[in-house]
Amino acid sequence: MTAPSSSCEHHLLFASLFHPGRGVSVPCDAHGEVHLDDLSERLKNAYLGARALIGREYALPVVEPMHSLY
Repeated sequence: MTAPSSSCEHHLLFASLFHPGRGVSVPCDAHGEVHLDDLSERLKNAYLGARALIGREYALPVVEPMHSLY
């Protein structure tokens, strides 16, 4: 088990099945592991909700690199 990192370089994207361009995105490591203790309560609830609705509201999640603004 790896230690939580405040500077995640990836995010786990749950794309909406019905609203293109919308979904839930949470920071994760390169393997798609999300550290729940690092998430705000709101983001944690969105993440857990998206996980519960895979196949009904959201597609399977995909690990993507974070885009840097610099």
